Amino acid sequence: MKKDQQYINRYRQLFTGILGAIITTFLFSCEDFVALDPPPTETTTDNVFTHNTTATSALLGIYSEMFNEATMTSKMTIANGLAADELTVFQTGAREQFYDNTLLPDNSEVASFWSSMYTYIYSANAILDGLARNTGVTDSIKIQLEGEARLTRAFCHFYLTNLWGDVPLVTTTDFRINAFALRTPQADIYGQVIEDLKVAETLLANDYRFSGGDRSRPNRWAATALLARAYLYVKDWVSAETAASIVINNPAYRLVEDLNTVFLANSPEAIWQLSSTREIGLNTRDGGAFILEAPPNFIALNERIIGAFETGDRRRTDWIGSFTDGSDTWYYPFKYKIADGGNDGTPITEYLMIIRLAELYLIRAEARTRQNDVTGGREDLNVIRHRANLGNTPASDQASLLLAIEHERRMELITEWGHRWLDLKRTGRAGDILRSIKPGWQPTDELYPVPLAEIGDNPNLTQNLGY
Repeated sequence: MKKDQQYINRYRQLFTGILGAIITTFLFSCEDFVALDPPPTETTTDNVFTHNTTATSALLGIYSEMFNEATMTSKMTIANGLAADELTVFQTGAREQFYDNTLLPDNSEVASFWSSMYTYIYSANAILDGLARNTGVTDSIKIQLEGEARLTRAFCHFYLTNLWGDVPLVTTTDFRINAFALRTPQADIYGQVIEDLKVAETLLANDYRFSGGDRSRPNRWAATALLARAYLYVKDWVSAETAASIVINNPAYRLVEDLNTVFLANSPEAIWQLSSTREIGLNTRDGGAFILEAPPNFIALNERIIGAFETGDRRRTDWIGSFTDGSDTWYYPFKYKIADGGNDGTPITEYLMIIRLAELYLIRAEARTRQNDVTGGREDLNVIRHRANLGNTPASDQASLLLAIEHERRMELITEWGHRWLDLKRTGRAGDILRSIKPGWQPTDELYPVPLAEIGDNPNLTQNLGY
Protein backbone atom coordinates (compact mmCIF):
# COMPACT_ATOMS: atom_id res chain seq x y z
CA MET A 1 0.00 0.00 0.00
CA LYS A 2 2.85 2.36 0.85
CA LYS A 3 4.45 1.68 -2.52
CA ASP A 4 1.12 2.36 -4.26
CA GLN A 5 0.78 5.70 -2.49
CA GLN A 6 4.35 6.63 -3.41
CA TYR A 7 3.56 5.93 -7.05
CA ILE A 8 0.34 7.98 -6.87
CA ASN A 9 2.27 10.88 -5.39
CA ARG A 10 4.97 10.64 -8.05
CA TYR A 11 2.32 10.41 -10.78
CA ARG A 12 0.54 13.48 -9.38
CA GLN A 13 3.74 15.52 -9.17
CA LEU A 14 4.80 14.52 -12.67
CA PHE A 15 1.61 15.50 -14.46
CA THR A 16 0.86 18.56 -12.37
CA GLY A 17 4.36 19.76 -13.14
CA ILE A 18 3.94 19.07 -16.84
CA LEU A 19 0.62 20.91 -17.03
CA GLY A 20 2.13 23.83 -15.15
CA ALA A 21 5.10 23.86 -17.52
CA ILE A 22 2.78 23.81 -20.54
CA ILE A 23 0.81 26.77 -19.21
CA THR A 24 3.82 28.77 -18.07
CA THR A 25 5.83 28.16 -21.23
CA PHE A 26 3.02 29.28 -23.45
CA LEU A 27 2.05 32.26 -21.33
CA PHE A 28 5.53 33.68 -21.29
CA SER A 29 6.01 33.08 -25.03
CA CYS A 30 3.07 35.38 -25.73
CA GLU A 31 3.17 39.14 -25.63
CA ASP A 32 -0.44 39.52 -24.51
CA PHE A 33 -1.39 37.65 -21.37
CA VAL A 34 -2.96 38.22 -18.01
CA ALA A 35 -0.22 38.37 -15.38
CA LEU A 36 -0.93 36.21 -12.35
CA ASP A 37 0.63 36.66 -8.95
CA PRO A 38 -0.74 33.80 -6.85
CA PRO A 39 0.02 33.57 -3.16
CA PRO A 40 2.58 30.94 -2.11
CA THR A 41 -0.13 28.43 -1.14
CA GLU A 42 -1.69 28.46 -4.63
CA THR A 43 -0.39 27.12 -7.89
CA THR A 44 -0.66 28.77 -11.26
CA THR A 45 -3.09 26.08 -12.38
CA ASP A 46 -5.51 27.03 -9.58
CA ASN A 47 -5.87 30.48 -11.11
CA VAL A 48 -5.54 29.88 -14.82
CA PHE A 49 -9.20 29.09 -15.46
CA THR A 50 -10.46 32.33 -14.00
CA HIS A 51 -9.37 34.39 -17.03
CA ASN A 52 -10.13 34.09 -20.75
CA THR A 53 -6.53 34.66 -21.79
CA THR A 54 -4.86 32.26 -19.40
CA ALA A 55 -7.45 29.53 -19.98
CA THR A 56 -6.92 29.87 -23.73
CA SER A 57 -3.16 29.82 -23.23
CA ALA A 58 -3.43 26.57 -21.29
CA LEU A 59 -5.14 24.94 -24.26
CA LEU A 60 -2.76 26.45 -26.80
CA GLY A 61 0.12 25.24 -24.64
CA ILE A 62 -0.81 21.65 -25.49
CA TYR A 63 -0.46 22.39 -29.21
CA SER A 64 2.81 24.16 -28.53
CA GLU A 65 4.17 21.14 -26.66
CA MET A 66 3.00 18.80 -29.42
CA PHE A 67 4.87 20.88 -31.98
CA ASN A 68 8.01 21.57 -29.98
CA GLU A 69 8.44 18.12 -28.48
CA ALA A 70 7.83 16.53 -31.91
CA THR A 71 6.78 13.22 -30.32
CA MET A 72 3.34 13.56 -31.88
CA THR A 73 4.65 15.03 -35.14
CA SER A 74 7.85 14.13 -36.99
CA LYS A 75 8.90 11.42 -34.53
CA MET A 76 5.52 9.70 -34.95
CA THR A 77 5.80 9.90 -38.73
CA ILE A 78 9.36 8.57 -38.70
CA ALA A 79 8.74 5.64 -36.35
CA ASN A 80 5.63 4.47 -38.18
CA GLY A 81 7.23 5.06 -41.57
CA LEU A 82 10.13 2.84 -40.54
CA ALA A 83 7.77 0.17 -39.21
CA ALA A 84 5.99 0.14 -42.57
CA ASP A 85 7.67 0.37 -45.97
CA GLU A 86 8.16 4.13 -46.30
CA LEU A 87 11.54 4.88 -44.73
CA THR A 88 15.01 3.36 -44.43
CA VAL A 89 17.17 3.88 -41.35
CA PHE A 90 20.90 4.64 -41.33
CA GLN A 91 21.55 4.40 -37.60
CA THR A 92 21.49 1.74 -34.95
CA GLY A 93 19.53 1.87 -31.74
CA ALA A 94 15.93 2.64 -30.88
CA ARG A 95 14.80 3.61 -34.37
CA GLU A 96 16.51 0.67 -36.04
CA GLN A 97 14.14 -1.54 -34.02
CA PHE A 98 11.16 0.06 -35.78
CA TYR A 99 12.69 -0.64 -39.20
CA ASP A 100 13.49 -4.26 -38.34
CA ASN A 101 10.21 -4.73 -36.43
CA THR A 102 12.30 -5.93 -33.49
CA LEU A 103 11.02 -3.51 -30.87
CA LEU A 104 11.93 -4.14 -27.25
CA PRO A 105 9.77 -3.11 -24.29
CA ASP A 106 12.48 -0.71 -23.11
CA ASN A 107 12.67 1.15 -26.45
CA SER A 108 13.01 4.85 -25.58
CA GLU A 109 10.97 6.09 -28.55
CA VAL A 110 8.06 3.79 -27.71
CA ALA A 111 8.14 5.04 -24.13
CA SER A 112 8.13 8.68 -25.25
CA PHE A 113 5.08 8.15 -27.50
CA TRP A 114 3.11 6.56 -24.68
CA SER A 115 4.05 9.11 -22.01
CA SER A 116 3.60 12.14 -24.26
CA MET A 117 0.14 11.16 -25.45
CA TYR A 118 -1.05 10.46 -21.93
CA THR A 119 0.44 13.77 -20.81
CA TYR A 120 -1.61 15.61 -23.47
CA ILE A 121 -4.70 13.64 -22.46
CA TYR A 122 -4.16 14.51 -18.81
CA SER A 123 -3.71 18.18 -19.71
CA ALA A 124 -6.92 18.12 -21.77
CA ASN A 125 -8.75 16.55 -18.82
CA ALA A 126 -7.34 19.20 -16.50
CA ILE A 127 -8.62 21.91 -18.82
CA LEU A 128 -12.08 20.33 -18.92
CA ASP A 129 -12.09 20.09 -15.11
CA GLY A 130 -10.84 23.65 -14.69
CA LEU A 131 -13.45 25.08 -17.02
CA ALA A 132 -16.22 23.17 -15.24
CA ARG A 133 -15.14 24.42 -11.79
CA ASN A 134 -14.63 28.08 -12.62
CA THR A 135 -16.90 30.84 -13.89
CA GLY A 136 -14.30 33.41 -14.89
CA VAL A 137 -14.15 32.31 -18.54
CA THR A 138 -16.84 33.76 -20.78
CA ASP A 139 -19.32 31.29 -22.25
CA SER A 140 -18.25 31.55 -25.89
CA ILE A 141 -14.59 30.94 -25.09
CA LYS A 142 -15.42 28.20 -22.61
CA ILE A 143 -17.45 26.34 -25.25
CA GLN A 144 -14.64 26.57 -27.79
CA LEU A 145 -12.00 25.43 -25.30
CA GLU A 146 -14.14 22.49 -24.18
CA GLY A 147 -14.47 21.43 -27.79
CA GLU A 148 -10.74 21.69 -28.44
CA ALA A 149 -9.88 19.78 -25.26
CA ARG A 150 -12.26 16.97 -26.20
CA LEU A 151 -10.87 16.85 -29.72
CA THR A 152 -7.31 16.70 -28.40
CA ARG A 153 -8.22 13.87 -26.03
CA ALA A 154 -9.86 11.96 -28.88
CA PHE A 155 -6.90 12.52 -31.18
CA CYS A 156 -4.44 11.09 -28.67
CA HIS A 157 -6.63 8.13 -27.72
CA PHE A 158 -7.00 7.35 -31.43
CA TYR A 159 -3.24 7.02 -31.86
CA LEU A 160 -2.76 5.15 -28.61
CA THR A 161 -5.22 2.42 -29.55
CA ASN A 162 -3.84 2.15 -33.07
CA LEU A 163 -0.30 1.67 -31.83
CA TRP A 164 -0.98 -0.54 -28.80
CA GLY A 165 -4.49 -1.97 -29.18
CA ASP A 166 -6.18 -2.09 -25.77
CA VAL A 167 -4.91 0.84 -23.70
CA PRO A 168 -6.01 2.65 -20.52
CA LEU A 169 -8.89 5.01 -21.19
CA VAL A 170 -8.17 8.20 -19.25
CA THR A 171 -10.99 10.70 -18.86
CA THR A 172 -10.24 12.05 -15.38
CA THR A 173 -7.53 13.88 -13.46
CA ASP A 174 -7.95 11.57 -10.46
CA PHE A 175 -4.46 10.20 -9.90
CA ARG A 176 -5.76 7.29 -7.83
CA ILE A 177 -7.65 6.09 -10.91
CA ASN A 178 -5.12 6.98 -13.60
CA ALA A 179 -2.09 5.53 -11.85
CA PHE A 180 -3.54 2.01 -11.83
CA ALA A 181 -5.81 2.09 -14.87
CA LEU A 182 -6.52 -1.19 -16.60
CA ARG A 183 -6.25 -1.67 -20.35
CA THR A 184 -9.60 -0.88 -21.96
CA PRO A 185 -10.84 -2.90 -24.97
CA GLN A 186 -10.15 -1.14 -28.25
CA ALA A 187 -13.85 -1.02 -29.10
CA ASP A 188 -14.46 1.06 -25.97
CA ILE A 189 -11.53 3.35 -26.77
CA TYR A 190 -13.03 4.02 -30.20
CA GLY A 191 -16.39 4.58 -28.54
CA GLN A 192 -14.89 7.34 -26.39
CA VAL A 193 -13.02 8.81 -29.38
CA ILE A 194 -16.23 9.04 -31.36
CA GLU A 195 -18.20 10.41 -28.42
CA ASP A 196 -15.60 13.12 -27.76
CA LEU A 197 -15.54 14.12 -31.42
CA LYS A 198 -19.33 14.22 -31.68
CA VAL A 199 -19.51 16.48 -28.63
CA ALA A 200 -16.68 18.61 -30.03
CA GLU A 201 -18.69 19.05 -33.24
CA THR A 202 -21.45 20.73 -31.24
CA LEU A 203 -19.06 23.01 -29.36
CA LEU A 204 -16.46 24.17 -31.86
CA ALA A 205 -16.80 27.25 -34.06
CA ASN A 206 -18.01 26.89 -37.65
CA ASP A 207 -15.11 28.88 -39.11
CA TYR A 208 -11.68 30.21 -38.14
CA ARG A 209 -12.67 33.71 -37.04
CA PHE A 210 -12.07 32.76 -33.40
CA SER A 211 -8.37 32.27 -34.27
CA GLY A 212 -8.04 35.26 -36.58
CA GLY A 213 -8.42 33.05 -39.66
CA ASP A 214 -5.52 30.84 -38.64
CA ARG A 215 -6.04 27.10 -39.17
CA SER A 216 -3.65 26.08 -36.40
CA ARG A 217 -6.64 25.64 -34.08
CA PRO A 218 -9.40 23.13 -34.89
CA ASN A 219 -12.94 24.19 -35.69
CA ARG A 220 -16.11 22.12 -36.04
CA TRP A 221 -15.07 20.67 -39.38
CA ALA A 222 -11.82 19.33 -37.94
CA ALA A 223 -13.94 17.29 -35.53
CA THR A 224 -16.11 16.09 -38.43
CA ALA A 225 -13.04 15.17 -40.48
CA LEU A 226 -11.51 13.19 -37.60
CA LEU A 227 -14.89 11.52 -37.09
CA ALA A 228 -14.82 10.39 -40.72
CA ARG A 229 -11.40 8.86 -40.07
CA ALA A 230 -12.55 7.14 -36.87
CA TYR A 231 -15.67 5.75 -38.55
CA LEU A 232 -13.50 4.34 -41.35
CA TYR A 233 -11.32 2.55 -38.81
CA VAL A 234 -14.30 0.97 -37.02
CA LYS A 235 -15.81 -0.04 -40.39
CA ASP A 236 -18.89 2.15 -40.05
CA TRP A 237 -18.91 2.84 -43.77
CA VAL A 238 -22.18 4.76 -43.86
CA SER A 239 -21.12 7.19 -41.15
CA ALA A 240 -17.65 7.57 -42.66
CA GLU A 241 -19.17 8.51 -46.01
CA THR A 242 -21.61 10.94 -44.41
CA ALA A 243 -18.99 12.72 -42.31
CA ALA A 244 -16.51 12.92 -45.20
CA SER A 245 -19.20 14.36 -47.48
CA ILE A 246 -20.00 17.11 -44.98
CA VAL A 247 -16.39 18.32 -45.11
CA ILE A 248 -15.95 17.82 -48.85
CA ASN A 249 -19.08 19.87 -49.55
CA ASN A 250 -17.92 22.73 -47.30
CA PRO A 251 -16.80 25.64 -49.53
CA ALA A 252 -14.18 26.64 -46.94
CA TYR A 253 -12.00 23.79 -48.22
CA ARG A 254 -10.70 22.94 -51.68
CA LEU A 255 -7.90 20.89 -53.16
CA VAL A 256 -4.86 22.96 -54.07
CA GLU A 257 -3.80 22.40 -57.67
CA ASP A 258 -0.17 23.42 -57.12
CA LEU A 259 1.21 20.56 -55.04
CA ASN A 260 4.09 22.71 -53.89
CA THR A 261 1.67 24.91 -51.94
CA VAL A 262 -0.45 22.25 -50.22
CA PHE A 263 1.48 22.44 -46.95
CA LEU A 264 1.74 26.20 -46.66
CA ALA A 265 0.30 27.92 -43.61
CA ASN A 266 -3.49 28.19 -43.86
CA SER A 267 -3.62 26.28 -47.13
CA PRO A 268 -7.20 26.05 -48.50
CA GLU A 269 -6.78 22.27 -48.27
CA ALA A 270 -5.89 22.38 -44.57
CA ILE A 271 -8.57 21.47 -42.06
CA TRP A 272 -6.27 21.51 -39.03
CA GLN A 273 -2.57 22.34 -38.81
CA LEU A 274 0.03 22.89 -36.09
CA SER A 275 2.08 26.07 -36.18
CA SER A 276 5.45 27.06 -34.81
CA THR A 277 5.47 29.35 -31.78
CA ARG A 278 8.41 31.22 -33.28
CA GLU A 279 8.09 34.19 -35.61
CA ILE A 280 11.18 33.21 -37.60
CA GLY A 281 13.32 30.11 -38.08
CA LEU A 282 11.60 26.80 -37.45
CA ASN A 283 8.70 26.15 -39.83
CA THR A 284 8.05 22.45 -39.21
CA ARG A 285 9.89 19.61 -37.50
CA ASP A 286 9.25 17.45 -40.55
CA GLY A 287 11.19 19.75 -42.85
CA GLY A 288 14.18 19.61 -40.54
CA ALA A 289 13.94 15.84 -40.06
CA PHE A 290 13.53 14.86 -43.72
CA ILE A 291 15.33 17.28 -46.05
CA LEU A 292 18.77 15.95 -47.01
CA GLU A 293 21.67 18.32 -47.58
CA ALA A 294 24.30 15.58 -47.20
CA PRO A 295 24.37 11.78 -47.34
CA PRO A 296 21.90 10.48 -44.74
CA ASN A 297 23.08 9.40 -41.33
CA PHE A 298 19.56 9.07 -39.97
CA ILE A 299 16.73 8.26 -42.43
CA ALA A 300 15.78 8.46 -46.10
CA LEU A 301 12.89 7.28 -48.22
CA ASN A 302 12.74 3.57 -48.97
CA GLU A 303 13.47 3.16 -52.68
CA ARG A 304 10.53 0.75 -53.01
CA ILE A 305 8.16 3.66 -52.63
CA ILE A 306 10.03 5.66 -55.27
CA GLY A 307 9.38 2.85 -57.75
CA ALA A 308 5.70 2.73 -56.78
CA PHE A 309 4.87 6.11 -58.34
CA GLU A 310 3.14 5.92 -61.72
CA THR A 311 4.66 7.64 -64.73
CA GLY A 312 3.66 11.29 -64.81
CA ASP A 313 2.62 11.47 -61.16
CA ARG A 314 3.28 15.06 -60.07
CA ARG A 315 3.66 13.89 -56.48
CA ARG A 316 6.86 12.15 -57.54
CA THR A 317 8.36 15.39 -58.84
CA ASP A 318 6.86 17.86 -56.34
CA TRP A 319 6.84 15.89 -53.08
CA ILE A 320 10.05 13.85 -53.42
CA GLY A 321 13.51 15.39 -53.21
CA SER A 322 16.90 13.83 -53.78
CA PHE A 323 20.51 14.31 -52.78
CA THR A 324 23.42 13.01 -54.87
CA ASP A 325 27.04 12.92 -53.78
CA GLY A 326 28.34 12.02 -57.22
CA SER A 327 28.03 8.25 -56.94
CA ASP A 328 24.95 7.57 -54.82
CA THR A 329 21.50 9.14 -54.68
CA TRP A 330 19.13 9.22 -51.73
CA TYR A 331 15.52 10.35 -51.71
CA TYR A 332 13.58 12.23 -49.06
CA PRO A 333 10.04 13.55 -48.46
CA PHE A 334 9.79 17.10 -49.76
CA LYS A 335 6.25 18.06 -48.89
CA TYR A 336 7.71 20.66 -46.55
CA LYS A 337 10.24 22.77 -48.42
CA ILE A 338 11.99 24.46 -45.51
CA ALA A 339 14.42 22.75 -43.16
CA ASP A 340 14.92 23.99 -39.61
CA GLY A 341 16.14 27.54 -40.07
CA GLY A 342 17.15 27.99 -36.46
CA ASN A 343 17.34 31.74 -35.88
CA ASP A 344 18.51 32.61 -39.39
CA GLY A 345 15.55 34.87 -40.11
CA THR A 346 13.63 32.34 -42.23
CA PRO A 347 9.97 33.44 -42.15
CA ILE A 348 7.26 31.04 -41.01
CA THR A 349 5.40 30.09 -44.18
CA GLU A 350 4.62 26.41 -43.55
CA TYR A 351 2.45 24.77 -40.90
CA LEU A 352 2.46 21.07 -40.04
CA MET A 353 -0.59 19.39 -41.53
CA ILE A 354 -2.72 17.23 -39.23
CA ILE A 355 -5.66 16.55 -41.49
CA ARG A 356 -6.47 17.83 -44.98
CA LEU A 357 -9.17 17.58 -47.61
CA ALA A 358 -7.45 15.00 -49.82
CA GLU A 359 -7.71 12.42 -47.03
CA LEU A 360 -11.48 13.00 -46.87
CA TYR A 361 -11.84 12.14 -50.56
CA LEU A 362 -9.89 8.93 -49.96
CA ILE A 363 -11.98 8.11 -46.89
CA ARG A 364 -15.19 8.57 -48.85
CA ALA A 365 -13.82 6.60 -51.80
CA GLU A 366 -13.13 3.63 -49.52
CA ALA A 367 -16.38 3.96 -47.57
CA ARG A 368 -18.40 4.02 -50.79
CA THR A 369 -16.49 1.11 -52.27
CA ARG A 370 -16.99 -0.97 -49.12
CA GLN A 371 -20.72 -0.42 -49.62
CA ASN A 372 -20.40 -1.67 -53.23
CA ASP A 373 -20.81 1.84 -54.64
CA VAL A 374 -17.99 1.29 -57.10
CA THR A 375 -19.01 4.24 -59.27
CA GLY A 376 -18.94 6.66 -56.33
CA GLY A 377 -15.66 5.23 -55.08
CA ARG A 378 -14.06 5.62 -58.50
CA GLU A 379 -15.24 9.22 -58.76
CA ASP A 380 -13.62 10.19 -55.47
CA LEU A 381 -10.42 8.31 -56.23
CA ASN A 382 -10.17 9.98 -59.62
CA VAL A 383 -10.42 13.43 -58.04
CA ILE A 384 -7.15 12.70 -56.23
CA ARG A 385 -5.57 11.06 -59.28
CA HIS A 386 -6.46 13.95 -61.56
CA ARG A 387 -4.91 16.42 -59.14
CA ALA A 388 -1.73 14.33 -59.38
CA ASN A 389 -1.84 14.52 -63.21
CA LEU A 390 -2.95 10.89 -63.57
CA GLY A 391 -5.80 9.44 -65.60
CA ASN A 392 -8.85 7.60 -64.32
CA THR A 393 -8.22 4.45 -62.32
CA PRO A 394 -8.56 1.26 -64.38
CA ALA A 395 -10.11 -0.50 -61.36
CA SER A 396 -13.67 -1.48 -62.16
CA ASP A 397 -14.82 -3.84 -59.38
CA GLN A 398 -14.82 -3.69 -55.61
CA ALA A 399 -11.71 -5.82 -55.00
CA SER A 400 -9.51 -4.04 -57.53
CA LEU A 401 -10.79 -0.63 -56.49
CA LEU A 402 -9.97 -1.26 -52.83
CA LEU A 403 -6.40 -2.11 -53.83
CA ALA A 404 -6.27 1.03 -55.98
CA ILE A 405 -7.43 3.13 -53.02
CA GLU A 406 -4.79 1.50 -50.81
CA HIS A 407 -2.17 2.42 -53.40
CA GLU A 408 -3.45 5.99 -53.71
CA ARG A 409 -3.41 6.46 -49.93
CA ARG A 410 0.18 5.26 -49.93
CA MET A 411 1.17 7.83 -52.56
CA GLU A 412 -0.96 10.76 -51.38
CA LEU A 413 -0.39 10.45 -47.63
CA ILE A 414 3.26 9.42 -47.79
CA THR A 415 5.09 10.30 -44.55
CA GLU A 416 2.10 11.96 -42.94
CA TRP A 417 1.41 10.77 -39.39
CA GLY A 418 2.07 7.09 -40.10
CA HIS A 419 -0.97 6.56 -42.34
CA ARG A 420 0.72 3.76 -44.26
CA TRP A 421 1.49 1.76 -41.09
CA LEU A 422 -2.03 2.21 -39.72
CA ASP A 423 -3.63 1.41 -43.10
CA LEU A 424 -1.73 -1.86 -43.46
CA LYS A 425 -2.83 -2.93 -39.99
CA ARG A 426 -6.50 -1.90 -40.13
CA THR A 427 -7.01 -3.60 -43.51
CA GLY A 428 -5.26 -6.81 -42.46
CA ARG A 429 -2.61 -6.30 -45.13
CA ALA A 430 0.47 -5.77 -42.96
CA GLY A 431 1.64 -9.37 -43.18
CA ASP A 432 1.02 -9.61 -46.93
CA ILE A 433 3.12 -6.52 -47.64
CA LEU A 434 5.82 -6.62 -44.98
CA ARG A 435 6.53 -10.34 -44.66
CA SER A 436 8.53 -10.39 -47.89
CA ILE A 437 10.62 -7.33 -47.09
CA LYS A 438 11.05 -7.75 -43.32
CA PRO A 439 12.73 -11.14 -42.73
CA GLY A 440 11.81 -11.33 -39.07
CA TRP A 441 8.18 -10.22 -39.48
CA GLN A 442 5.66 -11.73 -37.07
CA PRO A 443 1.93 -10.92 -36.75
CA THR A 444 2.51 -9.70 -33.19
CA ASP A 445 4.69 -6.91 -34.62
CA GLU A 446 1.50 -5.03 -35.56
CA LEU A 447 1.30 -3.70 -32.02
CA TYR A 448 4.05 -1.88 -30.16
CA PRO A 449 5.20 -3.16 -26.77
CA VAL A 450 3.77 -1.52 -23.68
CA PRO A 451 6.73 0.40 -22.21
CA LEU A 452 8.55 -1.64 -19.61
CA ALA A 453 8.67 1.25 -17.14
CA GLU A 454 4.89 1.69 -17.32
CA ILE A 455 4.32 -1.98 -16.49
CA GLY A 456 6.79 -1.68 -13.63
CA ASP A 457 4.87 1.27 -12.19
CA ASN A 458 1.33 0.03 -12.84
CA PRO A 459 0.75 -3.59 -11.78
CA ASN A 460 -2.57 -3.60 -13.67
CA LEU A 461 -0.90 -3.18 -17.07
CA THR A 462 -0.22 -6.27 -19.16
CA GLN A 463 2.22 -6.69 -22.04
CA ASN A 464 1.25 -7.22 -25.68
CA LEU A 465 1.83 -10.67 -27.14
CA GLY A 466 5.26 -11.27 -28.64
CA TYR A 467 7.23 -9.09 -26.18
